[in-house]
This record gives sequence, C-alpha cells and structure tokens, in this order.
Amino acid sequence: MTDDKARYQPSDEVDFVIIGSGAAGGILAKELSTNGFRVVVLEQGPYLTESDFSHDEIKILQEDLLTNHPKLQPNTFRKTPDEKAKPQRVLVYGRAVGGTSNHFTANFWRFHEIDFVERSKVGPIPGSTLVDWPITYADLEPYYTKVEWEVGVSGLEGASPFDPPRSKPYPMPPLPTKSNGVLFERAARKLGLHPFPAPMAILSQPRAGRSACVNCGFCLGFGCEVKAKSSSLASMIPLAEKTGRCEIRPNSYVHKIEIDSRGRAVGAVYFDSKKNVHLQKAKAVIVSANGAETPRLLLLSASKKFPDGLANSNGVVGRNLMLNSGGISLGVFDEQLNDYKGFAVSRILHDFYELDPQKVGFYGGGGLDARFDMTPVNFAAGAGLPPNTPRWGKKFKDAIAHNFTRTVEIFSHGTSLPKEDNSFSLDPDLKDAWGLPALRMTYKDHPDDIKLAKWLNEYGLQILDAAGAKQKWTYPIEEQQFAVHLLGTCRMGADPKTSVINSDHRTHDVKNLFLCDGSSFVTSGRGQPTLTIEALAFRAADRITALAKRGEISA
Repeated sequence: MTDDKARYQPSDEVDFVIIGSGAAGGILAKELSTNGFRVVVLEQGPYLTESDFSHDEIKILQEDLLTNHPKLQPNTFRKTPDEKAKPQRVLVYGRAVGGTSNHFTANFWRFHEIDFVERSKVGPIPGSTLVDWPITYADLEPYYTKVEWEVGVSGLEGASPFDPPRSKPYPMPPLPTKSNGVLFERAARKLGLHPFPAPMAILSQPRAGRSACVNCGFCLGFGCEVKAKSSSLASMIPLAEKTGRCEIRPNSYVHKIEIDSRGRAVGAVYFDSKKNVHLQKAKAVIVSANGAETPRLLLLSASKKFPDGLANSNGVVGRNLMLNSGGISLGVFDEQLNDYKGFAVSRILHDFYELDPQKVGFYGGGGLDARFDMTPVNFAAGAGLPPNTPRWGKKFKDAIAHNFTRTVEIFSHGTSLPKEDNSFSLDPDLKDAWGLPALRMTYKDHPDDIKLAKWLNEYGLQILDAAGAKQKWTYPIEEQQFAVHLLGTCRMGADPKTSVINSDHRTHDVKNLFLCDGSSFVTSGRGQPTLTIEALAFRAADRITALAKRGEISA
C-alpha cells in the first residue's frame, strides 16, 4: 500500500465509478479499492476536511455550507399526482465528501428481524405497497457487526430486551449519560419501560488516529472537527485513498449514466466545477447518490433504449418513497440541565418497536429518545419555546435565558408505509443551476403513519410528565412535506416487475449498473436508517467483488 493518492483521467476506463461519497459510497470505495479494483468516486460537493468545519450556525444551517442549496438545486412539491407541483424546498442531504454522514445525529440503530418480514407477518395494508425484503436480518447481521467495528460505534450489548441477536459486542462502551438521559431513564422505568444507552456512531474512546467526543455541543447539522463522529469522511474515505487505487473527485455533478448500443453502462457524465462536461469511463457503475438523487439520475439518463429512465422498464424508479414518521414532545424543568453541551442522544427505548395493530388500531412501531439538539440561534428563533411565548421584549429574552438550559426533547421515530404514488420525479418546468430538471416530490402520508406519530408523541408527553417537567407541549403532527430520510425509491426485490435491483444491488435491466443507498430499502425501519445503509454497502461490496472476480459484470 502507498500513501500516494490515485489520479485517473476521465478517459481511463477504471473498474468502478461510484456516484456519491456518503454512508454507502464511502464504504463501497474503501472495500472495492482494498479488494484491488481501480475506483473513481464522483461527489457533487466539495472536499471539506475537519479544518473547514465550523460552529457558525448561519453558514452551516442557513447558507447550506454542508448541504444541498435550494437556489442551485430547487425542488417542487405536490401531495398527489393530479396536483400541479409548486416550488418548495423538500429535502436536505449532505453535499460534500462524506455526504450526510458528516452532519447526522449519529443515532445508530440496527433494524430488527420484523423489519425484513413485516408484510408476511401483518398481511396486506390497504393503500400501501408493503412487501418483504428478499434478504433477512440474519443475512445482514454480519455486516451490521462489520460496520460497528470498522466505522466505530459506541454502545452496550444486551442493554435492551428488544434487541435483535448480535454476533459480537460493540467495540466501545456507550457515551456518558446526559442530564436528559437521566431524566428519561428514571421516568421510563417509572412507567414500566426499558430505556437503555443509545448506540451512537460517535467515539467514546480514541481509536485509529481519531479523538473521542469532546462534547463541543455542535453535533446535529455540523461536521465533527475532531473526527469523533464516524462519518464516511473520517472512517472510510482515508482508507480508500490509502490503497492508491481510489480517487475521490469532488465538485463533480453527475447528470447522466452513459450506455452503449448493448444497453450496458460505460461511465458517468458529469459537470466539473467550471461546468465543463466529462465522461468518466468505467467497466461498471455504482450509484450511491441518496434516495432522491439516485432515482433522479436514472430518470435523467433516459435514452432510446430506456425511454422512461435507465433501469426503469417497469416504471418503479422513484416510487415507494418513505420518509419515516415521527414527532417531538418538549418539556421545561426547574433544574439547569445544560444539555446544549455534547452529542444529542444518550438514552433511547424500543418498547414500542413492534406494536400490535389489533391492539392499537394501526400498523407500525418505533422508538423514543431523549435529546437536546438545538443551537442557540434556532432555539431563540422559536424552535424550542412553548406556544404563546412572546416573540419580542423582556419576556421573550427571559424565556430564552431560562429555557435554553432547562429544555428536554423527546423524539419519536417510527415506520413509514410505502405508497406507489409517493415519489421523486423530474419536474417538467423547473430547472436547476445546470439546466437540469429539478426534483419533484409527491408525498402524502399513509393514515397509519399519522396515527403512529400521534401515539408516540403522546407517550413522549407521559414520559416528560413522569420526569417532573413543569411545562410540556408537542409540535403538532401534520402531513409531511420535507424529507431527511430518503428511502425506498429504487427498492430491492426478486421480482423484476416490482423492484429496481436484486439482492446483489444489481439493477434488473442493466447488468453492470448497481445501486446502493437509502433508495435500496424495501421497508423504512423505525426511523434510523444509516446503520442499515452502511451494512447493505458492506454486503453489496462483497457481492459485487464476487461477481467481478467471476467475470460476471464486464463479460
């Protein structure tokens, strides 16, 4: 191995071009280059490093330093296909090397067995395209373990009676308990529930040239300046580059996958930082651009051979979008908690992971966590203040000064049912800064998702009450029009008529085109998808490596 970073020309036919460098793309780059393949990773955003990260809330949260920018890449929204979509920001995702893994909360839950076989267990649900995965939890368990040990996860084996089986404990102990975690744990136990230390993709101990968490307090939404957060940038990209076979090429905005007369992918067409167009040639293409941009790219790659979009002969690309349901309950306490310091979450519970539809009257399940993840500016802007709090004057200032150090949020995270019409597609009118059709989101929550979110939110209030909150309230549960989790839009399946990829992540239509990110999901899980995205990426790398070494990709 050498420290010299690989540099290829677009005309060089590499083994794999990977589109996207986030949770999945970083792992695939590391695994495939380690296995001896020549890899180019095309990332639409810049290559930022720890020295570029900042606690400037305006730059990060308002000016989109780390994320997609609505002026460059505008979106439209409609609830149903018969409506005219209107311009509206509908999603946020990481737009830099490392992707969304740079700035996520780092909640790191495994899926449970039920998530893979739910359709078989609960039966058909009217208004939903719910189906089983073509793989099981047992198939993915070794890869969950691989993620936890290679990327770096802190947690406690056996702490929850609802945990699925695991083959190995966590590599590091859990992060310290925060004030909100103490209150949450006491209150939950009082209610007969089973709180436990949150598994987090944040280091509780130093490892491999990375610092343990230093409790800076700017976690959700921000890049980690000490590499404690186990992002793709901190954990996988450096290993990929050290092979000398992987080039990370930032500021490369892919807008087409090129195919030949046989219908085989031959590379990726992209704009560089000066909007010059290049074709990076490759023997195979892997798209890990996220659950919105992956289907968009396939639809942008329409041709005579694939008039409705690449790998979309069945019309499934972009459909079955799932966002995860959820809600927030908040409470104010007499005591100073000072939870603005440090990471967001230290305690969660999974007592409601698998609810009985016959008992509660709706499908679904989820989990709760206690946190405080608001920065000073967005808290003062009203995000954390009780309803009817004055928004100016002395009473406004007093409320901010008192509540900022005394507020706890109970987040609920739940299932989201797939519906055929919920989708990402190309807007016929609006264009982005490169002249490409903008993303159009069509979304209307399944009624069961709304019922679940309200049910979990009410339980959040009960926990706050049991914890002794002096004031408590919830954000109203409304129809979702904004996406953070981007799941299910190129679903995995054995049937080419109803899915986009097979269990090897290979598209049914194009032999040397693979997809791996949140778009691959079949069900939504209970609200924390990143660990499963990364487990799928490690598994996909094994499957793709085996196919390549048998000559079954390029032949």
